[in-house]
Amino acid sequence: MLEVSRLTSGYGSMQVLWDINLHVKENEIQIVLGANGSGKSTFLKVVMGLLPQWSGELKMNGADITPLTVADRVRGGLGYMSEQGIFPSLSVEENLKLGSLRTQNKSVADQIDHVYQRFPELKERRRATAGGLSGGQRKLVGIGRALIAEPKVLLMDEPSSGLSPRYVSEVIDRLAELRGGITLVIAEQNISFLTIADTVTVIEGGLTRFTGHIDDFTEDESLKEAFFGIAGH
Repeated sequence: MLEVSRLTSGYGSMQVLWDINLHVKENEIQIVLGANGSGKSTFLKVVMGLLPQWSGELKMNGADITPLTVADRVRGGLGYMSEQGIFPSLSVEENLKLGSLRTQNKSVADQIDHVYQRFPELKERRRATAGGLSGGQRKLVGIGRALIAEPKVLLMDEPSSGLSPRYVSEVIDRLAELRGGITLVIAEQNISFLTIADTVTVIEGGLTRFTGHIDDFTEDESLKEAFFGIAGH
């Protein structure tokens, strides 16, 4: 589904990523694990086309997407949820409408209704300002806004950011409900997200330290010792 090989990138003349490798199969949930400053958020932005790719290969469904614009990647089925994920001053429904700009077979109303069916608590608060919702509900708005465009692969940048443990658990449960219907690539430092992972890629200092199945990760004593202390709070 999504293949990344020897990807390098950075900001201006400063290199941030060195030879990043990742492979995600259709409908898998992959956690890109790393501490703050490891390069995982930069990596997602490069995949989305928000930052330039210096070198390496980037393929989706076997096709090279390197030359594609962000808009073309979205049309091809790639979605992105930023760390904040919402426009706080807009209502819940206005946020969802912004996510429906790429409409194909469904009307905007149908797309929004589908999100409300998945997250009924958002329908109850549809006229409320998104910034006034609970932390968990704000994340659901961000997830709904990303899903409304019906991406095949959704890149998510630290969905646990700013959340208490209670709301982190709620977001993890909701993401688990998506299993089997979408490919998720979730950049996180909170190891609680490993509970829903099929595969894991660990980025440390802009380098791929590990990429593989969750069972192989949890059985690696050196990885457990190094990374099980970076859980978010």
